[in-house]
Amino acid sequence: MPATVLVGCQWGDEGKGKIVDLLARRHDWVARFSGGPNAGHTVCIGRETFVLHLVPSGILQPKVRCVIGHGVVVDPDHLAAEIEALEDRGVAVRGRLFVSEGAHVLFPYHRWMEALAGQDVRVGTTRRGIGPAYQDKMGRQGIRMVELKDGRRLAEALDRELARVERLHRAAGRPMPEPRRRAVKEWAQRYSRFARALGPGLTDTIALLHEALARGERVLCEGSQGTFLDIDLGTYPFVTSASTAAGGATTGLGLPPRRIDRVIGISKAYATRVGNGPFPTEFGGRFGDAFRKRAMEFGATTGRPRRCGWLDLVMLRAAVRLNGLDEIHLTKLDILSGIPKLRFAVAYRIGRRAVSTPPIDAEEWSRCRPVYEEMAGWSEAIGDVREWKSLPAAARRYVERVSSFVGCPVRLVSVGSKRNAVLRPPR
Repeated sequence: MPATVLVGCQWGDEGKGKIVDLLARRHDWVARFSGGPNAGHTVCIGRETFVLHLVPSGILQPKVRCVIGHGVVVDPDHLAAEIEALEDRGVAVRGRLFVSEGAHVLFPYHRWMEALAGQDVRVGTTRRGIGPAYQDKMGRQGIRMVELKDGRRLAEALDRELARVERLHRAAGRPMPEPRRRAVKEWAQRYSRFARALGPGLTDTIALLHEALARGERVLCEGSQGTFLDIDLGTYPFVTSASTAAGGATTGLGLPPRRIDRVIGISKAYATRVGNGPFPTEFGGRFGDAFRKRAMEFGATTGRPRRCGWLDLVMLRAAVRLNGLDEIHLTKLDILSGIPKLRFAVAYRIGRRAVSTPPIDAEEWSRCRPVYEEMAGWSEAIGDVREWKSLPAAARRYVERVSSFVGCPVRLVSVGSKRNAVLRPPR
C-alpha cells in the first residue's frame, strides 16, 4: 500500500494538525518526519483543545499507531511530559507510539547553546534548542535515541559533548548553567530511564513502516512547519533547520519515493509567517492588527503574534511544483467573511521587471511588490456550512480561483476549528 504525505504550503501554521486528525481516520499509521518541539499542531475535539508538539496528531484517533521518525529531533523531557499530559486526558499513547532509534536527541545544553549565541531574530526561533540540535546532527557530533539505551555509553557521549559546550562558554566569558560532571551524571540516569520507559516503543521505525506497507496498511506522513521554511527550498536564511517539504518524508522516515503516491498540501485562505523574511503580501497598520486578532493568529508554541497578509498565489503555485501536490486543503476560509474586497497576489514586480516565480534569493524576494487581483468578498458567516452548494457564491469563486491559478484542485475546505467544520468542493 502506498503512503500519503501531508505538507504545509506556506511558512507553517496552516492548520496541519486538524487535517492530519481528519485524514488519520482512513489510515493505520501517522508518521512525523521532521522538526522538533518547536512545531505546534492544534486539534479541537468538542470543547477540548489539544496542542501537540512531538507526538503526531494521529494519536487522537484511537486505532491509529504513530511514529516519530529519525528526521525529528526529540527532546525526551518534552516528549515524556506530552505523553503524560495526553494519557491524563484519556488518550492512550503507550503501545501506540514508536520513536526512531536514529532520531537525534535534543538536550538541555542545546538550549544553552542557543542562549549563548543569542536569539536568532531572523527566524523568530522558539528558543527550544532546535537549531543547535540540528547543527550537531549535521556536524556528526549529535547523540541519537539509540544511545539512551546504554547508560555508560550515554554518559561518555554526554561528557564529550559537554566538554565542548564548556569550552564555548569559557571562551564567551560565561559560566555553564549547570556544572558539567553533575549534568553528565543526572542526565545519563534520567534519559536512560526514559529509554527504558519507552521499551519496545524505541525501535527501528524504518523497518516498522516498511513492514506495515508490505502488509497493505496505510501510512500518512506528517510534516511540520511549511515548504518555505525548508532548509534547502525556503526563504534562506529565514528558515528552520529541517527538511519540511514533501521530499523530507523520504529522508526523515526512510521511505523510498516510489512508495509515496499522494501528496497533500495545506494552505490557509490567507498567509501568515513568524519572524523576519520576505512577505510581499503582508498587511500593514491597523487592518493588519485587527485581522490578526479576529483570526487569532498567535503561535501555538510561543503565543507570539504572527504576521498576516493576503494569499500569495505565486508562492502557492511554487509549493505545488516543489512538492508535486496532488491536491490542496484550504483552511480558515471563514476568517475572510465580512471583508468587502479580497485580494490575491498573482505576480510580482521588481522595479519594471515582472516576476512569475519566487526568487531564490531572499533579499531579492523582499524587494518584490505584489501584483494583485481583486474579487468581491462575502458578508455571511460560514462557520456552520457543511455543503459546498451552501457556501456564498463569492466564497465558492474564491476557492475556485485558487485552484485554477495554481493548477491543483482544492479537495477540502475548512471553515472553522471544529473537527467537522469542513466541506468538499465537487470534483
